[in-house]
Amino acid sequence: MSEASAKKSENRQGLLKRIGSSDRTIRFAGLAAVAYLKLVRRTSCIKFDPERPLERLGDLLPGIMTMWHGQHLMAPFVPHKGFDLAVMVSRHRDGEINAIIAEKFGYRTIRASAARTPSRVIEKGGLRGFLEMKKALGQGLTVAMTADLSNAKSRHAGTGIITLARVSGRPILPIALATSRRLVLKNWDRTTINLPFSKGACIFGEPVFVPGDADEQMQEEKRLELEHELNRITDLAYARVGGRDV
Repeated sequence: MSEASAKKSENRQGLLKRIGSSDRTIRFAGLAAVAYLKLVRRTSCIKFDPERPLERLGDLLPGIMTMWHGQHLMAPFVPHKGFDLAVMVSRHRDGEINAIIAEKFGYRTIRASAARTPSRVIEKGGLRGFLEMKKALGQGLTVAMTADLSNAKSRHAGTGIITLARVSGRPILPIALATSRRLVLKNWDRTTINLPFSKGACIFGEPVFVPGDADEQMQEEKRLELEHELNRITDLAYARVGGRDV
């Protein structure tokens, strides 16, 4: 490729990147995603276990709702009428789309990103997000976040959610969702795009309680307990709709 051709290709890629990250494009993508998710919800039959999850939650609220990262697109299908819910959304530019989706479905948002190393917690806004979620729980709001860390190992619960449960005194509420018709992307978290006209399952698992005086060993035990419970109900949700988590 000649120098002129290479320069032209570079300029074209730069233009596409600017268009893709513009406020107008991101808002359009967010609103399109909202419309699509509403279509999926209207055309799908989703069964809840238990049938009346909000009645079962009762005194467990406010709590820390969580699911695996790849299932987050179905989060708006989780019933939340009757209580306030704040959702943790990445501060990354791509997180703007998720923020639009959350707000259109009636959720509050807390902007933060999970850091895989302690040295990057403040840089990524994780500390501020952590404190905001702790404050929200103290004010009676239920918060929602994914259990596994962004761009880390999928289906591996992080320690942040365990720490939040310990310092807030509120339980972790595992949730798994699956639909019979879906596309699974070949990325780190196996992002699932749920398709219309599906049979769906939304499973509420057993709550995980982390004592305020839990030492490192107990916190690790609770992390593994959460991980096991999320995997258990995820397998159950897929079995209910005829399939498996691949």
